[in-house]
Amino acid sequence: MSTVRGDLNRTVDAADKMQENGEKSKWKLFLEDISVLHLVLAFLFMGLSGLILMVYLMFTSLWLIPILYFTWLILDWDTPQKGGRRSEFVRRWCVWKHFKDYFPVKLVKTGELNPSRNYIMGCHPHGIMSMGAVSCFSTEPGGFAQAFPGIRSSLAMLAGVFRMPFVREYSMLAGLLPVNKQSLEYILRQSGVGNAVVIIIGGAEESLLSAPGVNTVVMKQRKGFVRLALENGADLVPVYSFGENELFPQVLLSEGSIGRKLQALFKQVMGFAPCLFTGGRCLILPYRRPITTVVGSPISVPHVRNPPEPQVEHYHNLYMESLSKLFHTHKTSCGLAETHELRII
Repeated sequence: MSTVRGDLNRTVDAADKMQENGEKSKWKLFLEDISVLHLVLAFLFMGLSGLILMVYLMFTSLWLIPILYFTWLILDWDTPQKGGRRSEFVRRWCVWKHFKDYFPVKLVKTGELNPSRNYIMGCHPHGIMSMGAVSCFSTEPGGFAQAFPGIRSSLAMLAGVFRMPFVREYSMLAGLLPVNKQSLEYILRQSGVGNAVVIIIGGAEESLLSAPGVNTVVMKQRKGFVRLALENGADLVPVYSFGENELFPQVLLSEGSIGRKLQALFKQVMGFAPCLFTGGRCLILPYRRPITTVVGSPISVPHVRNPPEPQVEHYHNLYMESLSKLFHTHKTSCGLAETHELRII
């Protein structure tokens, strides 16, 4: 067994060395494909498949398995709201390095984050699956811990995911959190300092606008994260992932069309949007396009227990200005033309 493991390690090392020399072996490309495919399949099917499997087993001789699991689920119901069950071992899996190399994803630091403070980082745009955010903030090979020593990143995602069998466990091990006030306040108030909660502000609505060449973010009416920052004295940090919208071509339905109305209805009921997209290989693998996730400088925010609306509006405007400045400062170095504009709706 040790011999086989040693051979595999030498093969992976050789693949990595070829990559350093500007080449990728077929083995390396295969590892990257599998690494990304596993996340895509988990994103699309893991929750629903797990639920169907548990219901099916209820009517077989293995009925005790779902009974025990659902009992555990009830007893463990509030764990995602209380910091989850983060595993550094899972976050350091070598699969995440190959995931990062697939595009590749690059993290760019533009300012310092003080470990004696907490932060709310707004990540834009959502894209179809937020690959840049996953790589940079939910995996150690993404490089966040090296770029910002003493800061612990936690990516927030759709709360409904944490009610689905299996995918909730996997998500918690990767350090993901439900994007609700209870969960985020627990990190900001009861986990000390040096925490960076990452929220993809545009959410499902923004995913419906994702397409190559599009730089649109949904946030003019999204002020809850600013209020949360004020209530907890957490500084705001804008983040933009250049290239996120280039990964999956999407059929953009016109406003008012029957298809768009059905998407909006599904989003309202289920919490996420059914995007009509295609990928590269196998139709569901994203195209190999570079993603550059640029972390902006923090906006200092005071601690106000009950912030008045004008104060929330003030810091929301500061955030939008900072995000726009971040976009225009880095757009040409990240592959966009000087004529590209950021549209905030």
